Amino acid sequence: MEKVIKIFLVTLIATGFLFSCEQAYTPKPRGYFRIDLPEKQYVLFDTTFPFQFEKPAYSVITRDPHSPNEKYWINLEFPDFKATVHFSYKAVDGNLSTYLEDSHRMISKHIPKADAIYDSIIIDRERHVFGLIYELEGSGAASPYQFFLTDSISHFVRGSLYFNFTPNNDSLEPVIEFIKQDIDHLINTFKWKYNRQPNQ
Repeated sequence: MEKVIKIFLVTLIATGFLFSCEQAYTPKPRGYFRIDLPEKQYVLFDTTFPFQFEKPAYSVITRDPHSPNEKYWINLEFPDFKATVHFSYKAVDGNLSTYLEDSHRMISKHIPKADAIYDSIIIDRERHVFGLIYELEGSGAASPYQFFLTDSISHFVRGSLYFNFTPNNDSLEPVIEFIKQDIDHLINTFKWKYNRQPNQ
């Protein structure tokens, strides 16, 4: 009997020791990696293209490999963020409504994944720059920022921001905001180089 009591006491002490070492688990809030953002700095993109603008110094311009016949289609790449702003350019010749409809259709494709879509009108009569900026909210929106610019007579440019991986816009929010500022600067410094007047 004494042996049984000793075994019981040893078991009881060992069990008590185990429970005293156990800590309550509290789930931690979801965290994201810290992202170091470069200092804002811009350089002029001015070549033989029919437009010019100031681009971030930490971005790289490359030709669009998927559209070799479109000599004014470019990609503004942000290597550190694996992000690209895709630019397409079209000359306008009485077909502006077609390009506007295409732009609207491209935005409509994102509606199922976007929680909300906001647009901002661009009107700059001095530079002959008119257009719209589309801001798409939602963690699954593939392209969170898009825009188009036109002089309404000769030129039409469309731009869209994409990331080169499956988007999670909650974790990317600081980067998206950072690049949106760069796109806004690009738009604010955008100029057409060959304008045709309405009576020409």
